[in-house]
Amino acid sequence: MSELKQRCWWCGVDPTYVAYHDKEWGVPELDDRALFEKLILDGFQAGLSWITILKKREAFRKAFHNFDPHRMAKFDVRDIKRLMGNAGIIRSKSKIESSVGNAKVWLKIMQDGKGSFRDFIWQHTNHRTMQNRFTRQRDIPTQTEESRAMAKALKKAGFKFCGPIICYAFMQAVGMTNDHLVSCPRHAVVKKSSVRFTSRAEQTQ
Repeated sequence: MSELKQRCWWCGVDPTYVAYHDKEWGVPELDDRALFEKLILDGFQAGLSWITILKKREAFRKAFHNFDPHRMAKFDVRDIKRLMGNAGIIRSKSKIESSVGNAKVWLKIMQDGKGSFRDFIWQHTNHRTMQNRFTRQRDIPTQTEESRAMAKALKKAGFKFCGPIICYAFMQAVGMTNDHLVSCPRHAVVKKSSVRFTSRAEQTQ
């Protein structure tokens, strides 16, 4: 069987999608800002395909100042108008406005003295990568108990566009769960990069 056939089915043959699958998807992400960026982009994906967002990612980064929450939280009506006129991104006013609100929530979480956004997110898998061994596409869930708990916590904190299905896609992408099929060459690679860590709050106790 060729490497192409062994890859997870969802990336197809599009070079951009294949590169994302082979280099990013499932690799544990612990950086606070990078996690924020991925969550915002997953929110923009709602109702669309991920490849659509992926091909616009660089335009998004430029438009949102590399997803710097400190700068995004200060966006005003003029910024919203600027973004609505940017054909390089998804011009949804509700999603753009929610991203600004989400930046303010991110800042609050980072400033509340309880740890970090990384810990806030990763607590839902007990700060470790969950290892799955799916052999068939239809066995992979679209949401789990963990993603529902994450969505509930995010909503309570004030985040928008972060339902349980979006949260599970996010968990898969940032390495909170290894959902590469076992027949995929990346399953073993991602397993080796799995993490298990102590939260920053626990480290100070």
